[in-house]
Amino acid sequence: MTDINVPVSVLNLAPVRLGQSMREAVESMVDLAQAVEKMGYERYWIAEHHNTSTLVSSATSILMKHTLEHTDSIRVGSGGVMLPNHSPLVVAEQFGTMATIYPDRLDLGLGRAPGTDMLTASALRRSQSDTVHSFPDDVQALLTYFGPEERQGYVKANLGIDTNIPIYILGSSTDSAVLAAKLGLPYVFAAHFAPAHMEEAISIYRRDFQPSEYLDSPYMMVCLNVIAAESDDEARFEQTTMQQFFLNVVRGARQPLSPPVENMDDIWNPREKEMASSMSSATLLGSKSSVRDQFMRFQEKYAVQEIMVVSYIYDPGKQKRSYEMLKEVVQNK
Repeated sequence: MTDINVPVSVLNLAPVRLGQSMREAVESMVDLAQAVEKMGYERYWIAEHHNTSTLVSSATSILMKHTLEHTDSIRVGSGGVMLPNHSPLVVAEQFGTMATIYPDRLDLGLGRAPGTDMLTASALRRSQSDTVHSFPDDVQALLTYFGPEERQGYVKANLGIDTNIPIYILGSSTDSAVLAAKLGLPYVFAAHFAPAHMEEAISIYRRDFQPSEYLDSPYMMVCLNVIAAESDDEARFEQTTMQQFFLNVVRGARQPLSPPVENMDDIWNPREKEMASSMSSATLLGSKSSVRDQFMRFQEKYAVQEIMVVSYIYDPGKQKRSYEMLKEVVQNK
């Protein structure tokens, strides 16, 4: 029998629900962190997105600090810091400061995408010459900043020295798998919105992995969507909130996270349905027994070391119940 008792973690894009203020969205983010901490989730990561009025996850490190302040034990991380937007030194200083205040509770997930449109990315970036091509050097700089005193150069992130904050390479393509394998770092694949290259990326990462001082063997995490409910029918109904979320992505619309609807075909056209469904195909959906079966099939095929999940459910209580049911599945309850 496949072992599904693997660590499970949570990703939050910190969406604004219909009828919520941005402050209330931040409060919901903290409330969920507190709930999944009590459930025994491994870590709670917060995304980075810019110029998106329906997501409050633009200042990720500030949201992380706020979450750390209002939780006790769960690891809090970035899913991720989009390095093209940030100086590695500034990231090291911010995370080093948080690690000094909250030791052994931070994770630093790093991505090479801008997390926004190109016009906004241009406004965010340090200089117009910076591109994703500097990503490997930036990762290496952060590893150095968090390392021992004797490896530091003249420029130091003083609060970051010897913190050894774990760094995770995030990605939705095979490029990131190659880099994570080369550096011997844990790898997190974003199947929750870009599942197309998941299988190939996992294969490349495991095949090419080079042991490092950070990791002896590959550590593969995959991020999936989860919509768990008391019955398959109820889960399919709640899923329409997620379907509307991805339809907004397809349309480039800025609608808040919306309540479920009876019939999505009243809202999207066939082409939009196909595109949104493709983006969200890596989803654990249904009753607890259905989610257990899907999780077991996933693990039989991929045997990943950790699952990270995101749950777009409008009702906060039902969202928490979805996470609770998944945790029960993993613990074989």
